[in-house]
Order: sequence, then structure tokens, then C-alpha cells
Amino acid sequence: MKVYVVFHKDYAHKKGELMGVLVERRKDIRGKTQWDSGLRWARLAFGHLVKDKKDIFVFPKEVKVSDDSRLLVAKGILTREEFSEMVKLMNPEMKSKRK
Repeated sequence: MKVYVVFHKDYAHKKGELMGVLVERRKDIRGKTQWDSGLRWARLAFGHLVKDKKDIFVFPKEVKVSDDSRLLVAKGILTREEFSEMVKLMNPEMKSKRK
């Protein structure tokens, strides 16, 4: 499963600010690269939150689907708050499985 981490360029602080996460469940991205597919979707999903849609950029990542990632599979678009809450819930479980 592909996950796109979406950022907004913050020119004042010269860094990117996390906007949210997009979860791609399609296997075929219809002839586009991961960057093009993710960027187009990110601009559609988060474009209303910024002045210029060109300030949005994405980082695609490949994630293995397991029982722990049910939250990712249930919803396609996660806001920054939802993503941070999900990470907080999953981190203790992942640490206990490693031991």
C-alpha cells in the first residue's frame, strides 16, 4: 500500500509543515508516477487550506499492510491530528511486539 505524506512549504521558517496523509489503496495508478498521482490527489484534498496549491508537496512511502494498520485502510485521507493520534496508538503496540 502506498502512503503519501503531504507537506505545505513554509517560506518564513524554511521548512515543510505536515498537512496530512493520503492512503493509496489502488494497485494501478493509471500510468502516472507515484509523485504525479500523489501530488494531484494532495492538491485536490488539501488545496483549500493553502493560498497557492503549488506550495503543496508529497513524499510517497510503501507500507506493508498488517493487522496494526486497520486505521490506515479504513480511511483514505488523514489530517495531521488524526495521523499523530494514530501514531501514538500504534507506537506502544509496535514496541511490545519487538520485545
